[in-house]
Amino acid sequence: MSGNQDELILSHEIIDWKIHRMAYEIYERNMDEKELILAGIFDRGMVVATLIAGVLKNIAPFKLQMINLNLDKQNPIGVVVSEEVDFTDKVIIVIDDVANSGRTLLYAMKPLLNYLPKSIQTAVLVDRMHKAFPVIINYVGHSLSTTLQENIHVDIRNSEIGGVYLS
Repeated sequence: MSGNQDELILSHEIIDWKIHRMAYEIYERNMDEKELILAGIFDRGMVVATLIAGVLKNIAPFKLQMINLNLDKQNPIGVVVSEEVDFTDKVIIVIDDVANSGRTLLYAMKPLLNYLPKSIQTAVLVDRMHKAFPVIINYVGHSLSTTLQENIHVDIRNSEIGGVYLS
C-alpha cells in the first residue's frame, strides 16, 4: 500500500486498459508468427507478462510460451532462465514493470543471445525515460518523465496490479 506522500499515477482500471492495449499492439506486430515467447523479469515483470498473456490468449491464434528471467536488479551479471529453451528463430518479448536506465532489460537479454532469435522485443508497464543503456522499449503502457530522485512503485497483490505510484 502506498503512503500519504505517494501520488497515484495509474489506477487498477487504467492499468487493465493499458495491458489490453499493449497486448493488441503485440498481436498486431506479430500476427504472422506461429509462436511468441513472453519472458517476464522476476518477479514484477512476470506479473505484467502473465496479464498480457491472458489477453493475448483471447485475441491471438499463435502459441504462447512463458518463461521467467531471474536476475539481481542491483547486480544483474547472472541471469537464470526458468527453463531450457532454444530461442533460435523465435520471437521473444522481454517484459518488466518499470524501465529506468535500461540496464535490467539489457542484462536480461544475455542468455537469449546465446542463440539466433528472430526478434527480441521489449515491453514495460511504465517507461521512466532515463536510458543509460541502448534499449528501445517496443511496447509501453505509460511513459513518464521523472527526476532521478523520484521513485515509481508498482503495487502488486495476489498477481494483480493495484496501482502505480510516484514518490
